[in-house]
Amino acid sequence: MTLADQNASDKEKISVASPNALPANSAGPGSGKLFESSSDGETEVGEVQAVTLDIERLKRAEGDATFHRLGWKRLTVVLIVEAIALGSLSLPGAFATLGMVAGVILTIGIGIFAMYTSYVVGQVKLKYPDVSHYADAGRLMFGKFGYELISVMFILQLVLIVGSHVLTGSIMWGAITDNGACSIAFAVVSAIILFLLAIPPSFAEVAILGYIDFVSIIAAILITIIATGIRASDAGGGLANVNWSAWPKENVTLSEGFIAITNIVFAFSFAMCQFTFMDEMHTPADFPKSIWALGIIEVCIYTLTGALIYAFVGQDVRSPALLSAGPLVSKVAFGIALPVIFISGSINTTVAARYIHGRVFKDSIVRYVNTPMGWMTWLALDAVITIFAWIIAEAIPFFSDLLAISSSLFISGFTFYLPSTMWFMFVVEGKWYERKNWFLATVNAVSFIIGIAILGLGTYSSIDDIMLRYKDGNVGTPFSCAAAS
Repeated sequence: MTLADQNASDKEKISVASPNALPANSAGPGSGKLFESSSDGETEVGEVQAVTLDIERLKRAEGDATFHRLGWKRLTVVLIVEAIALGSLSLPGAFATLGMVAGVILTIGIGIFAMYTSYVVGQVKLKYPDVSHYADAGRLMFGKFGYELISVMFILQLVLIVGSHVLTGSIMWGAITDNGACSIAFAVVSAIILFLLAIPPSFAEVAILGYIDFVSIIAAILITIIATGIRASDAGGGLANVNWSAWPKENVTLSEGFIAITNIVFAFSFAMCQFTFMDEMHTPADFPKSIWALGIIEVCIYTLTGALIYAFVGQDVRSPALLSAGPLVSKVAFGIALPVIFISGSINTTVAARYIHGRVFKDSIVRYVNTPMGWMTWLALDAVITIFAWIIAEAIPFFSDLLAISSSLFISGFTFYLPSTMWFMFVVEGKWYERKNWFLATVNAVSFIIGIAILGLGTYSSIDDIMLRYKDGNVGTPFSCAAAS
């Protein structure tokens, strides 16, 4: 068979596979066929070019189909995976600082604001479909500078979150094995699992794992609530003797109080990845169903988790609250929570990799991750992100405080003051001060103020806590085999 015959055969196969392929007699752009001489005779270069174009069109069509499979139900699951992790079990500690009344009010109130600002993000996505990531929204608001600034914020925050899951995984392995090995080894194992789970490039695959993730976190929370309730009932004096309070703990400092508030705020930080997730929806207009479903689920889970565990354990509640369930039960709960630690962590790697990969290969079929080059670059990028997250988590002795600082600097914007700014710039119909806009203008102004307060006071509180830990000698050693904390 000649080369020309083989090319014609290939084109026929591609044309059957893809209705968008070029006609079999097309030679692509240009005027007529191109020929060149070779030792084997004349080769129809134009037809080779046409086959190449057909293959690229086929790969693009496959890529578009792969990355537009999310419906609103799957989007809800993906948002749950990204939003609800073991961080929810830090809320009883926040309640212990703020008191039961303030804890419940702030959890419900912040949850409602987070739902609304996430709705604003969705409105912007519908109005500007080309906005695929938060950085694109930064370009809309502030031009090239905004694009680059928010790109750095976006990537850094995602990498730090992955690092926090590496650290949480290390704590989990230590708790299950009674610190039976060096914590660095546990962190390496955690990083490898996070890398493997981040390999699928589409969020549709993550949604399948999301069902396991959701069942896992609910089971871990229920086990912790039941175990702490039983321990409190069996203790001397029973539940009536638990030292919980409706009001903030005595002599609480500004830093302690605001760090507790930011723990609640950061539990509702799902708006950061929403542009990225919505970009895969086949019907983006359905996004409000996902937002309301997620918001209601989060508010219920967080409020009940914080209030019940605090009521059962009191001021001595540990963070994560799984550690308050007793030595044996905490091991069981950590084992059940294993999917949460790694599935919820890996999705942040996927989001960061999707942004970087799509930006680098914007005009190439490589970005669809359905060619050998696409897969090689995708796996390499996933590995680099995971390695950086592991290094940061192990190298910085005050990592948890660093995460609090970055969250104060970045999540305050992604969840509060940036959506409010976008409402005033892109969403409002007419002038913001018109009578019909008074209510929403007030809501967005309050959201903006909340974001700025978190930015300022949250950053101050985190830095103050780092200085206090250095003063008390409670700062760990980088790359130490000591138990992670």
